Amino acid sequence: MDTFYYLIQNMLPVAIPLLLVALGGMFSERSGVINIGLEGIMLFGAFFGCLTVLSIQNTGLHAQIILLIAMVVSALAGWVYSLLLSFAAVNMRADQTITGTAMNMLVPAAILLFSKMNFNSDGITTSIAFYIREVPGLSKIPVIGNLFFQKTYLTVYIGFLLLIVSAIVFYKTRFGLRLRACGEHPQAADSVGINVYHMRHMGVGISGILGGIGGYFYSVGVMDGNINGHTGVAGFGFLALAVMIFGQWKPWNIMFASLFFAFLRTLAYSTSLIPVLNTLKINNTYFKMLPYVATMIVLVFTSKKSRAPKAEGIPYDKSTR
Repeated sequence: MDTFYYLIQNMLPVAIPLLLVALGGMFSERSGVINIGLEGIMLFGAFFGCLTVLSIQNTGLHAQIILLIAMVVSALAGWVYSLLLSFAAVNMRADQTITGTAMNMLVPAAILLFSKMNFNSDGITTSIAFYIREVPGLSKIPVIGNLFFQKTYLTVYIGFLLLIVSAIVFYKTRFGLRLRACGEHPQAADSVGINVYHMRHMGVGISGILGGIGGYFYSVGVMDGNINGHTGVAGFGFLALAVMIFGQWKPWNIMFASLFFAFLRTLAYSTSLIPVLNTLKINNTYFKMLPYVATMIVLVFTSKKSRAPKAEGIPYDKSTR
């Protein structure tokens, strides 16, 4: 039972970055803009979040307050960086895949250059611990207390809160309806007075905000509050794209897909604690490949049934209406 608790406790901080970034990709693609640049947005948000922590970690503020401040900064950083894709894809009608790829390539080099010039290192290392050993009162609840309120991070609770907000906005508001309309039939949406350009800017902007937060939460829950220009976010941005497709561009499906991939990754890094896997004497490297191999297998079997937004990746030109 202790092994099960350990796996769940370590799975959730990994699942949250995937969940948030995939939700961000969902907002962008359901508006009609393909966001391949999620990896770069994640890294950009993580970098500015860690830089914020480094700047205020010795001010005497509580660790969780510092985390919240860094989260806001990372959200703003992600939004600002997403403006590059928004302007290129919506205003300039540029190729969205090439723009996103360029965004992914730019950030690691910029982080390495900045870190070498200012810290003589490959990234940013902070010295503050965001780990929550237990939540008073709630940690004593049988089973649930052990799973969700012990040995965790505040990022887990914020992540699920943002999931609920995203689902409500997506399905229960006029904004969500208009956003989906722009990704399916932008000409029809325009004909009833919806500003397609504005909605696409909003969709990409939301993906930047969630991607920036997801990147910073990755640095907190996976990298112990640090970020490195060489390793970046270890392909989590691309994995989030797979999660989004596997989740059929729907918030609750994306949540389950995120938990699935996060569980595989946690399992891959915890083989020594599981007697059955430990006795196989298989090199640990093969287990670490498991989430990425599973991603390819899942996409092979689900991509045919996946139905992407009809206008995804197609620049909208009002004059052709």
